[in-house]
Amino acid sequence: MAIPLLNYAPNSQNTRVAGYEVGGDEQPKIYNAESLYSPSDVDVLIEAAYRQIFFHAFKSDREIALESQLRNKQITVRDFIRGLLLSETFRSSFYEKNSNYRFVEHVIQKVLGRKPYSEKEKIAWSIVVVNKGIKGFVDELLNSDEYLENFGYDIVPYQRRRNLPSRELGERPFNISSPRYDAYYRGVLGFPQIIWQNQVRRYVPQEKQAKAGDPSLYLNMARSINAKPAAIPRVSAGNISLDRVPYRK
Repeated sequence: MAIPLLNYAPNSQNTRVAGYEVGGDEQPKIYNAESLYSPSDVDVLIEAAYRQIFFHAFKSDREIALESQLRNKQITVRDFIRGLLLSETFRSSFYEKNSNYRFVEHVIQKVLGRKPYSEKEKIAWSIVVVNKGIKGFVDELLNSDEYLENFGYDIVPYQRRRNLPSRELGERPFNISSPRYDAYYRGVLGFPQIIWQNQVRRYVPQEKQAKAGDPSLYLNMARSINAKPAAIPRVSAGNISLDRVPYRK
């Protein structure tokens, strides 16, 4: 018997505050399939969906069949998001490289556009992942009232209410605050590593470059001589004859 979704209390986050500010460059851009009028608009929406779910999609990561179905209006944007979440790329990049709690945090941020309310919410959805797998977990999120009320069937999910007019700085984007791999898997994979790919070059302005006759040009030559000082003989006090010590008469 599957365990039902545990109850968790929502806390006060930016996403739960009604917005009255005037739109600007800092506000998230909403991509809605209902306002598409040309094939190029569809391409822009698809790229926005890839950025939201994968952050960056290489050519090998693209789901060509899903893109074709979306362009021909055979599926909705919500179905396209579901296909990306269930793709092999998302499974290998997020599910297999993170714990269930971390995986739940990633999916909530990408699908619902907010941070998890608390650890209780992570635990509750982690139980769903264990009982129903990734497919059941994704379906419950996409069928939730929170998702349908904010994004519906035609809007690409986005980070809600990241910037507030009452604060100088808003919340950091999810791809920065939540890296794809946690600290444990970063250590297993052996990164980050500092590797110099090229030789470090230093630029010296022309007016500061040494000219002919400058002593600094002979510095390397002087170092190559490797001159050694003359050895100082060590004299023992026991070998000194007092008869031979000069003295004033």
